[in-house]
Amino acid sequence: MADQDEGAGLLRAFGRQLKLLRERAGLSRAELGAKVGYSEDLIASVEQGRRIPKPELIDKADEVLNAGGLLIAMKEEVARARYPAFFRDAARLEAEAVELHVYATQAMPGLLQSEDYARAVFGMWRPLLNEDTIARRVAARLARQDIFSRTPLPTISFVVEEAALRRPLGGYAVLRGELEQTLLYGQRRNVEIQVMPTDRQEHPGLGGPFTLIETREGRRMAYVEVQQDSRLHTERKAVRDLEEQYGILRAQALSPRESLAFVEKLLGET
Repeated sequence: MADQDEGAGLLRAFGRQLKLLRERAGLSRAELGAKVGYSEDLIASVEQGRRIPKPELIDKADEVLNAGGLLIAMKEEVARARYPAFFRDAARLEAEAVELHVYATQAMPGLLQSEDYARAVFGMWRPLLNEDTIARRVAARLARQDIFSRTPLPTISFVVEEAALRRPLGGYAVLRGELEQTLLYGQRRNVEIQVMPTDRQEHPGLGGPFTLIETREGRRMAYVEVQQDSRLHTERKAVRDLEEQYGILRAQALSPRESLAFVEKLLGET
């Protein structure tokens, strides 16, 4: 797939650059790993383009190898390679958001997913993703969850369809872990999770899932994704329409307290 090849190609290029700089410095993988605080196996995986290096590793390697900023210059692109091309702009904006509001329909939102749940979701994608791509996507999805503890704390809310909470993607053991993680995130001061019951007779969100984003500069945007085809709306009317939908969704859904009780009940039944 072109998307997989693009991200993998960038990682391989970074890995080759790292290897050349390491060899120029006369260091083995084990020696470089010892100097930057990572294992020899991880250094090998990064050089082979199989693992995405953390920003801290890039910074340390650039210093140790006297790269003069060459590796650091690639840091942002390497980080973006974790995501599929259609999500990269949204991922950057999400990481900088002061407010984030998510409506989810078919599966639990990526920001709430456990590692096992995320792996199950990516394992079900069609066309099939290769194992290296699945590993990168899972790592990227978990890395996005740093937003929950970022300073200053952003305001985050979710409206999740009841069906998504009941769907046992990956099996019931995976679902139990996912419900437990949802409860933990729902107890954070800056997070509100609401469940939209299936038996509601009125529903303003039949057009599908979306995310509302507000940046530090006060820009308000909406991200919409269907069948790996995404669009980032910046025009005020389109964003306002989705904001109106989200407001009604929140009013029709269970309250945050009722929703956590609902998740606890589901967990007891699973």
